[in-house]
Amino acid sequence: MEHFAPFASNADYTVARVALEHKHLYRVYSEHGDLLASVSGKLRHTAFGREDYPAVGDWVVISARPEERKATVHGILPRFSKFSRKVAGNVTEEQIVAANVNTVFLVMALNNDFNVRRLERYLVAAWESGATPVVILTKMDLCDEVEERISDVESVAFGVPIHAVSSELNQGLEQLAPYLGEGKTVALLGSSGVGKSTLVNRLCGEERMETGGVREGDDRGKHTTTYRELIRMPQGGLLIDTPGMRELQLWESDESSLTGSFSDVEELAENCFYRDCEHRQEPGCAVQQAIADGTLDADRYQSYVKLQRELAYLERKNDVRAQIAEKERWKKAGAIGRENARRKRS
Repeated sequence: MEHFAPFASNADYTVARVALEHKHLYRVYSEHGDLLASVSGKLRHTAFGREDYPAVGDWVVISARPEERKATVHGILPRFSKFSRKVAGNVTEEQIVAANVNTVFLVMALNNDFNVRRLERYLVAAWESGATPVVILTKMDLCDEVEERISDVESVAFGVPIHAVSSELNQGLEQLAPYLGEGKTVALLGSSGVGKSTLVNRLCGEERMETGGVREGDDRGKHTTTYRELIRMPQGGLLIDTPGMRELQLWESDESSLTGSFSDVEELAENCFYRDCEHRQEPGCAVQQAIADGTLDADRYQSYVKLQRELAYLERKNDVRAQIAEKERWKKAGAIGRENARRKRS
């Protein structure tokens, strides 16, 4: 916070919150109302990657020009949570989906979109974010096996609250009100067409977001949201709606996040005869025995192995990226120092 001490002592600066990200511009909520903001030249010059720029949900230091309804962003206050993913494609870069969130609503439809393996991936990312995950099962009115599917979710989301709702019939929505109270921020995450926009509209009590109908043939909703937005809720809190994710590539995770999501597998592994057991064909492997007797689902174990490998690969890539970033920062710092020295001489 020492970095922001000069701003705190200057009346020309204030704090705002990023509500919407345009291309190179941001809509921020401030004491002067909603303003259109751009980042300062210094912030742009010192930024190395996308994570160094403001994201929806960020608290930022601004200098406001209320008469123009505009502002300049000079810095980003420390984030207490952030839900990130790796950007799509082969580039190893972080995309911050939502920042400074208390609760993450992991939204999955109970009809043809239902996919426990995908939910496992979302749970790992949610625990890593620093926010509290909550599973929201939508389209309850289109499912005849609600209890069975809730049981399937319970088998992978240990200790995570689970709420089944129907936005179309306004059923179960009252369960979500406590998460949206004064001073709380919720991020809504899920794949395309699970009914996030309809859910937002019902929670807002008005048609805030455009919604699409159900596609013929597979009962899946149409993708409608195309940007992230911080929405003021009538309950007093804030909600970040996000576009549906066609894929969620993990950005980073420590051992505790994977352990929290796969505690059943980790506990079994502790009972293996060999401490360095690879859970393949070793004698006395508790994991393989559990798969054989049906107490551990083989697909769940394969999901665990896949995520382990993905995170290990990403960690190696991030180590190289961090080294490059550090060199780049030193180069920029040197350039700034030389420029300041030149100005003093002149």
